[in-house]
Amino acid sequence: MTAEPRTIRTEAEQALVQQFEDVLPDLPGGERVGSVRAAAFDKFRRLGLPHRRVEEWKYTDLRALMKRAALPARRPVEGAAEQTVRETADPLAGINRYRLVLVDGHYFDALSDRTALLSAGVDVASTRETLAADGEPASQLVATPEMAAGDIALALNAAFATDGVSVHIRQGVTLDKPLEIQHVLTSGEPRSASIRNRVVIGAGASAQIIETYRGPAGIAYQVNTVTEVIAGRDATVGWVRLQVEGDATQHLGATLLTMAPAARVDHLTVTAGAAVSRAEMYVTTGGEHAHLGIYAAGMIGGRQHADMTLLIDHALGGAYTRVVAKNAVDDDAHGVFQGKIIVEPDAQKTDAKMMAKSLLLSPTAEFDSKPELEIYADDVQCGHGATSGRIDDTQLFYLMARGVPRAVAERLLIEAFLDEAIDAVSDERLATALRAVVTAWLEKRGNAPA
Repeated sequence: MTAEPRTIRTEAEQALVQQFEDVLPDLPGGERVGSVRAAAFDKFRRLGLPHRRVEEWKYTDLRALMKRAALPARRPVEGAAEQTVRETADPLAGINRYRLVLVDGHYFDALSDRTALLSAGVDVASTRETLAADGEPASQLVATPEMAAGDIALALNAAFATDGVSVHIRQGVTLDKPLEIQHVLTSGEPRSASIRNRVVIGAGASAQIIETYRGPAGIAYQVNTVTEVIAGRDATVGWVRLQVEGDATQHLGATLLTMAPAARVDHLTVTAGAAVSRAEMYVTTGGEHAHLGIYAAGMIGGRQHADMTLLIDHALGGAYTRVVAKNAVDDDAHGVFQGKIIVEPDAQKTDAKMMAKSLLLSPTAEFDSKPELEIYADDVQCGHGATSGRIDDTQLFYLMARGVPRAVAERLLIEAFLDEAIDAVSDERLATALRAVVTAWLEKRGNAPA
């Protein structure tokens, strides 16, 4: 008789199993949503947290990094939520925009601009409302696409998803100002937030979307957020994902992007916060005349760990893709870039290129790059590359020889290095705000003890 192998769970894994059993009756959704949740969590029961023997998580061993599983965050009372939003530093202060506000993973209509958005041609519903209806749209909202079927972080999000927003920008609508989906964390006991957002940009519509995450220092929050984005034919979308959470936060974030033919999406991820963060993107391009730009500007120091992982599937021909990832890594921080572009047999005339560059600002900084191409078509233009190195001594000497102090010269070169990614933002007011985030990080770096 052969004994069945016994699964040894970590403390965090055991806690997640117990939490799911405890909170399942209170999660929104009926039988259909419940069956999707149960199937997703069964996957976690079998496999546990991803670890370094899982190829996609080789450089981000979540089983080792996640020591404890925080309890799910309860919905704050409205007055406390409003105070948190008011008192937490706003990295986009001064920019006129529509807002949809989530505090500790819960949507607050009273703090949001749903009525104004409705007048502008945008329909908004909370994820909790959608899941509570328990129909086909509800079960699809928490479903995981086939290309991400093995991702345990997405499975956990599907199992625990509590709230978020569903946004539909109607066909042909052009938003007159950016729309921010604002995620704010409160102070207090460490909690976890599982958020599911969905944004549909109708055919011919145009919008600038900003997805922001911010919170207090010293609070070991755990955020698991998934945002599904569907860009219709001829839609034009500028998307900025800004993560400036507290220095003790663990942040897992995924974007699921599907593009129609002739859609244009330019997506920028800016990372400066969290102790451990992973930003994933799963993309299905739209074929003929679809244009995809993915950009990243990462700034980490201390003992931060930041991972950006991409999977881009060209299933149809004629699409254009560019990936440019820039990362500045200081102190004992560890950065990761993993990017894979797949060109399917029918995706002739694909034009896809990917480049990851990292600037190592200390002898102990570390960066792992793993760009990949899988090409099954023969009439394509594809390429990838990766570089890592310190600040160029020749450029540094050039500035210092003209009287620029070394610290200022380093700062100018780091700003110029990251600016290539931020230049992808067409809204100059927003680009200026993002450059201010870079400046704030550099000032903090400059004031750090030697």
